[in-house]
Amino acid sequence: MPNLNKRIYPTFKDYLKEEYEGPFMATDIIARYKRGVVLIERKNPPFGIALPGGIAERMQLHNNAKKEGLEETGLVVRLDDPDRPLCVLSRVHQDPRAFIATAVYTGEGFGELKPRPEEDAKNARVYTEEELADLVKDKSAWAFPHHRKAIQIYLNWRKNESR
Repeated sequence: MPNLNKRIYPTFKDYLKEEYEGPFMATDIIARYKRGVVLIERKNPPFGIALPGGIAERMQLHNNAKKEGLEETGLVVRLDDPDRPLCVLSRVHQDPRAFIATAVYTGEGFGELKPRPEEDAKNARVYTEEELADLVKDKSAWAFPHHRKAIQIYLNWRKNESR
């Protein structure tokens, strides 16, 4: 039965301002680089290891993922498939700041690994698949549980791809 006490807003923007609690959209990227995958260490809360990524801006999601990858790693990333992210994760509490859903893309990074100083990445590092497999076992290392989940999905995808 519909909620008859629900307030009607004159515009969608008014509704968003007054009522909307998410999900807000983000993009993250799993960038392969020099026989590994690039992860960042966050310099702002929540602290820990994370995928390069961020809140979606006014552009196509795949372009946002490439932009975030460049800003947080210094790498130009050629996506494996701009129309098909590896996964979309949308658990309500996957980000402690707000209800944020993410589209996680994969691709190959090119250039020099050097995060921009004004961005959220304290540093960036390449992890081998073996190191990633160990890292996903340590829940406390990750800034966001869904980034750990995305790496688990990625590792399973790579394992199945190599068969």
